[in-house]
Amino acid sequence: MSRYRLILLVACLCLSGANYCGAAEGKVRLFILSGQSNMEGMNPALSFTPAVKKAFPNDDVIVVHYAKGGTPIRCWWKGWHTPFDATSIGADQPPGALYETLMAKVKTALGGKTPDTVAFAWMQGERDAKSGLSASYEEALKALLQTVRDDLKHPAVAVVIGRLSDHLKGNEQWDTVRAIQEKVATQDPRGAWVDTDDLNGNKNDLHCTKEGFVELGHRFAAKSVELLSKPQPSAAKP
Repeated sequence: MSRYRLILLVACLCLSGANYCGAAEGKVRLFILSGQSNMEGMNPALSFTPAVKKAFPNDDVIVVHYAKGGTPIRCWWKGWHTPFDATSIGADQPPGALYETLMAKVKTALGGKTPDTVAFAWMQGERDAKSGLSASYEEALKALLQTVRDDLKHPAVAVVIGRLSDHLKGNEQWDTVRAIQEKVATQDPRGAWVDTDDLNGNKNDLHCTKEGFVELGHRFAAKSVELLSKPQPSAAKP
């Protein structure tokens, strides 16, 4: 059993034992999965969704999955103001265009419900690293996470970032984005990151293997449940 599944199991036991952990029933739990190709290739129904539903069996679990391969973070953050890769997917669209699509899907999925908890899983950064745009990545990532919290009016959104794999480990731009993802996730009081170095096969491919995508879903679920099992800061309660 991987340590991520062990974390999920322990969190599930805590969250399902209302008499011991004070777990509330009947909550609306929103999970948003977004990013580029490695998130796009992950089918939540194979591992992520079953895991979070198992963790919250008495709650209304809503999973929104929207990602677009080959897209830089400027497609998701509408405040982008620095040069960008004109050859990337979405270069002909205004900054934040894909984010607007994502939030429209979230609104539709909620159907007027107000989520009690929100977890945002992010797997992206390959395009920015390959385009030499790491210098702007930290600002953009922090701003994106804040925008999610602001737009959902939910300051306590739990954030799980999938760190870039070891595909181009040793490349300065690639390593910088990896370091930024770790830093942002670690410094965020409601954040965490997951390792993907072992999910892309022996040849260190850009994308996860078939089995790797399934495991990625398990890891995102385990970290999301772990974060949501922790008490929310009093000032951040919805």
